[in-house]
Amino acid sequence: MPTLAERLAAPGTVILADGAMGTNLFALGLAPGTAPETWLDERPDAIAALHRSFVAAGSEVILTCSFGGNPPRLALWGAEGRAFALNRRAAELARAAADASLRPVLVAGSVGPTWQTGEAAEDAMAAIFFEQIAGLKQGGIDFVWLETMVSAAETRAAAMAAIAAGLSYVATASFDHRGLTPAGLAPAGFAAAFDGLARPPLAIGANCGDGPASALAIAGALPRPAGAALALKPNCGLPAPGPDGARHAIGPADLAAFAAAARAAGATLVGGCCGTTPGHVRAMREALDRRVACN
Repeated sequence: MPTLAERLAAPGTVILADGAMGTNLFALGLAPGTAPETWLDERPDAIAALHRSFVAAGSEVILTCSFGGNPPRLALWGAEGRAFALNRRAAELARAAADASLRPVLVAGSVGPTWQTGEAAEDAMAAIFFEQIAGLKQGGIDFVWLETMVSAAETRAAAMAAIAAGLSYVATASFDHRGLTPAGLAPAGFAAAFDGLARPPLAIGANCGDGPASALAIAGALPRPAGAALALKPNCGLPAPGPDGARHAIGPADLAAFAAAARAAGATLVGGCCGTTPGHVRAMREALDRRVACN
């Protein structure tokens, strides 16, 4: 199977990733405020089924259920000592879904921030992420996806951990309509986090945030290391309260329009974040395929 680097190097390529993990699991019954990683033990069948649904909808990259799989986040529910095992299980579930497909599907190990405040030594932060990434690697991921990153320090530490594990990586940060992460990091500062590293990211860009419009704005403002592709994986707008609970306003047709706009903006790796269902991904797949057919 071609690697992500090989796929990204192919002329005219736009690779479709998957949608949300957390919001889809909440829709299936995961209790609000509960970490999705708890279902790696309790409902692995639901996680596996969601992976298969995204593959069936046309995803060429699926992300593991491990966004909060670093020890500090796992400590919130007393599972910090199981970081390696839980991440390995998350990778195994995604790997099985990918390998069952009749077409090539890559597995990305999802690595999110620790959300810790205060200063920490770069090597200490890298060690935290390395434990998580080592478990993902043993479970069979193809590359690491650093997502919803908010600070340059954690981004760099997580990238160092991926490199130490011998894995390529993609990195996306969460930018709002002002072009800043929750920690106040601007696109140029995010890009600078990779300066001097032994291996640059295969792609950098934006995920989550407050919707497709912000992601497309970042596409024009984000400096990229030489050779790095552009990755955009926004959410379906910020959730708004409704009679049946919070809902994301952006539907499949709108996210399909985003996929086409992202291609025009130079993105070669696209997908969706919070609120993105297999139905959204299917609409994005059809939009991207229509463009290929027209060409």
